[in-house]
Amino acid sequence: MTSREDVTHFELITIQPIPPDQRHGTARDLFTVWFGANLMLLTIVTGALAVTEFGLTFGWAVLGLVVGNLFGAVFMALHAAQGPALGVPQMVQTRGQFGSLGSLLIVGIVVIMYLGFLASNLVLGGEALASIVPGLSDVPGIALVGVLSVVAAIFGYDLIHAYTRVMTYLSGVVLALAAVWIIWVHGLPADFLGRNAFSVTGLLGTISVAALWQIAYAPYVSDYSRYMPRDTGARPAFWATYWGSTLGSLLPMILGAAVGLAMPKTNLLDGLASMTQGIAPLVVIVFSVGVAAANAMNLYCGALSTLTVGQTLFPAWSPGARARTITALGLFGLSLVGALLGKNSFLVNYTNFILLLLYVLVPWTAINLVDYYLLRHGKYDVASFLRQDGGIYGRVNVVAVVCYSIGIFVQLPFAATPMYTGPIANALGGADLSWIVGLAVTSPVYYWLAKRFQLNSLLGSATAVRTAA
Repeated sequence: MTSREDVTHFELITIQPIPPDQRHGTARDLFTVWFGANLMLLTIVTGALAVTEFGLTFGWAVLGLVVGNLFGAVFMALHAAQGPALGVPQMVQTRGQFGSLGSLLIVGIVVIMYLGFLASNLVLGGEALASIVPGLSDVPGIALVGVLSVVAAIFGYDLIHAYTRVMTYLSGVVLALAAVWIIWVHGLPADFLGRNAFSVTGLLGTISVAALWQIAYAPYVSDYSRYMPRDTGARPAFWATYWGSTLGSLLPMILGAAVGLAMPKTNLLDGLASMTQGIAPLVVIVFSVGVAAANAMNLYCGALSTLTVGQTLFPAWSPGARARTITALGLFGLSLVGALLGKNSFLVNYTNFILLLLYVLVPWTAINLVDYYLLRHGKYDVASFLRQDGGIYGRVNVVAVVCYSIGIFVQLPFAATPMYTGPIANALGGADLSWIVGLAVTSPVYYWLAKRFQLNSLLGSATAVRTAA
């Protein structure tokens, strides 16, 4: 018998496998959780980078955003099937590739990512709410977004799913209203389509940012599908996640590109408020509440990942709801400090942050997906994930760690960041192709080395699954 969603239920399970009688939900829930979570201010800001940072015309900006989102979402959506099949958070499942101790490197990086997105969202939410009340500091807005995020993260899985389901409809309607208002009420500049210019560097930069936006969600995905019944199906889970995240990201990104191009000398949030004058309070408030929904997901995933680190170091510990609550509050405190310290140079900090993510997440997602789909075919010994010695996966999988390191290093010559530009990227005029190279190299290298040196582990996974069945 499968339990039903209860938004008032205080989730008790943290990183432990979800038992069959606690499984509930359908693939359709994956569409709303990813569509609703992406309809927020940070997505709008990310879309604006295509015209403000990369200097593209509107048409080329839209093309770059479409290509990047469609391609990047493939990798994040492929993780969706892992939740129903294994019933554990994504970072716990990573032990199956890297070993119990080897996975700590990845989990630590992911926790830093959650903190970065938390701080970014707090800054945007605070600035947005301050923009509709002249003279108001952004601190009250930061606090409001923070409180909404913490409450949802503490209650857990069901409330977050319900929250994003509501935002799917509410933010979706407001997004459509804002687009209509900007085009037909406020109007676009006469030279709108002629502003900026095409460049290969700008197009590749836009594609990369949009693809990374999607790939950055890969560590989240299983956390929001692990309660679903095992028979949910890989294809329904993939397509619901894929289209929810693609459409939920692409539409506000296009809005951001339009606002950024129409109001180039204005802060983006002020530009959005100006172009929606008359309904600006509604637009800003709804998208700020959307920020809180996304931040609840960041806090929840961050807490689960931090608990995963703790359980790795202290295997006898089985963290519960109280541990998740305390951890979420601690992570919120750290992100709040980061938001308050970095708010004055937000756009520069955010751009550098997402470029850094590009280099460290790409080889991880390549290794994880090759291992799950091509090597083990979804068959893992879940009990080994929680053992001190890593069970059949060991403490450190040298092959995975080596391939991960290779995946980072091969990207360096193709990297283009404000801090470092590789020789090949420099020869290409600053175009950043690092993530494509990282995927293209890491995937086959890991597949070949794992088949050659991990035969016992691969056979052990299949044997353990057959025994459990």
